[in-house]
Amino acid sequence: MAILNLELGERSYPIYIDSGLISTTDLLSSHIRAKRVCIVTNDIVAPLYLDSLKAKLTDFIVDEVILPDGEAEKNLANFEVIISHLLKYEHGRDTTLIALGGGVIGDITGFAAACYQRGIDFIQIPTTLLSQVDSSVGGKTAVNHPLGKNMVGAFYQPKAVFIDIDSLTTLPIREFNAGMAEVIKYGILGDKDFFIWLEDNMSAIKSGDKHVLAQMIEKCCQCKADIVASDEKESGVRALLNLGHTFGHAIEAEQGYGKWLHGEAVATGMVLAAKLAVAMNLLEVSELRRIEGLIAAFDLPITAPQNMGFAEFIRHMRRDKKNIAGKLRFIVPTAIGQSEIRDDVTHDTLQEIL
Repeated sequence: MAILNLELGERSYPIYIDSGLISTTDLLSSHIRAKRVCIVTNDIVAPLYLDSLKAKLTDFIVDEVILPDGEAEKNLANFEVIISHLLKYEHGRDTTLIALGGGVIGDITGFAAACYQRGIDFIQIPTTLLSQVDSSVGGKTAVNHPLGKNMVGAFYQPKAVFIDIDSLTTLPIREFNAGMAEVIKYGILGDKDFFIWLEDNMSAIKSGDKHVLAQMIEKCCQCKADIVASDEKESGVRALLNLGHTFGHAIEAEQGYGKWLHGEAVATGMVLAAKLAVAMNLLEVSELRRIEGLIAAFDLPITAPQNMGFAEFIRHMRRDKKNIAGKLRFIVPTAIGQSEIRDDVTHDTLQEIL
């Protein structure tokens, strides 16, 4: 088992990575401080893992909220479903919420935990690759608004994260590949050696080699933990983790949440960010081609939707959370393994690449 620690003083917490954590570990109970537990999951994950998880919680009073699956379900209505359940069944401040599922479940459960009675404990058990390498770590919680992704939320850290690699065996290949977009992101934004490692281990990753997957997930979590520890609330370096997201969130919002998976939109967003860097003479074309090649190798899209041009992108990007004083800010790679924040992108340059 790999154990990482996200160091945030009193809000520090461990990240456990291993096979069989959902059904075999007794560590989970040690992170629950009282007898009440509410598991939040969805109708795809529940039949696979809910009973196994509850079997490890026999010392607790456990109930659950089962939401519909999909990005479109990460909304205020389902946030209210969770809050109403907690009130109906008289959960108090000593309740622990457990998020069992992918990024949607983790985000909405964390936001509910942040808000219910001004804050209760929650634990992340991510079951998708994307949530294991990214959204479950770092305390960003939110729901979507029709006008923008993740626009209603809070920074709120979990008490622990349990990453069970075995859950990837039930993950559809499209979802796995979408998760690889966030994996590749770490290599592009700050770790050239990791990017090369991904190129070299592509076959093993695709075949589901557990040893290689464990290495990959641990590397991503360590990178995320290091950045979050230095900038918890995204006032500086943490913004680099949004590489590809300015364009990607615009795609998701314009197309309708769930039409493009988050990782698919981010994959295209990273290519657009790299093209932007080339247009600004910050990145070599050869580096862009390597980025496109690795992303495309996992059957991820590298071109924007045909029905989106400059006008559609700019409408959504004006609402981006990274913007300051009305200026659009973009994360752009300046080389594989290096990236920076730029607020000097002209509309002409954007029109050129879009």
